[in-house]
Amino acid sequence: MHVLLLKEPRDGDSGPDPYIKELASHGHKATLIPVLSFKFVSLNTLSDKLFQPEKHGGLIFTSPRAVEAVKMYLKLFHSKWKSSVKDKWNAKAIYVVGKATAALVRNLGLNPLGEDTGTAEVLSRVIIEREDTNIPPLFFPCGSIKREVLPTALRENVPLETLTVYQTAEHPDLEKNLKNYFTEQGTPASVAFFSPSGVKFCLEVVRRLSGEHLTQIKFAAIGPTTQDAMTAEGLSVSCAAEKPTAEHLAAAIAKALQ
Repeated sequence: MHVLLLKEPRDGDSGPDPYIKELASHGHKATLIPVLSFKFVSLNTLSDKLFQPEKHGGLIFTSPRAVEAVKMYLKLFHSKWKSSVKDKWNAKAIYVVGKATAALVRNLGLNPLGEDTGTAEVLSRVIIEREDTNIPPLFFPCGSIKREVLPTALRENVPLETLTVYQTAEHPDLEKNLKNYFTEQGTPASVAFFSPSGVKFCLEVVRRLSGEHLTQIKFAAIGPTTQDAMTAEGLSVSCAAEKPTAEHLAAAIAKALQ
């Protein structure tokens, strides 16, 4: 059966997307349509933070895109990062949400903690358990439309310093790509959302293109935050991944399509 994945391509290499690969192993043909576009910002301020690890108690990354912003900047200062700054950060905690983010953090030469936490809520509990209120602030590079779950949870317990390092917008070709997909493939058996932003930018178009077939689609969510956003829009969610991985989402979709 046909499955539509509303997500960005995998960062870092040109290999097959793991979600497409996992769904193929269950006998389903998946197509990926990018939903978001990104613009990196605040790079001068980011440099000040990255090269002064002594002023911070650790790092927090909750999205691959925030790691990409750091990686892009470090290309300009690779030798300095490798020689001393990286080791100073590794003497502190580097907190992450999810395996994709953790893999990119490792590519920077850093040692991530918390990759099995699937949400910011769970990560915040890990941080509170590990850290004291009197540490220097944890540095949290993030996106322009981040949720306030992590800052709110840490505010009374652990010092935090946030910096917006990328801005999120709708992909310029999103509606065109969705129209082409529905024209060529027809209505998919399942549609998977990967972020609240994806729900915001795609749902109206998907509803319009699906027409009377909308109720036949099995809608899937990568996790509870995205599921909440879908439910808030009145969408019936057929399944959600137990953890935000390709294996768990593919298994959930395959079960829903049985």
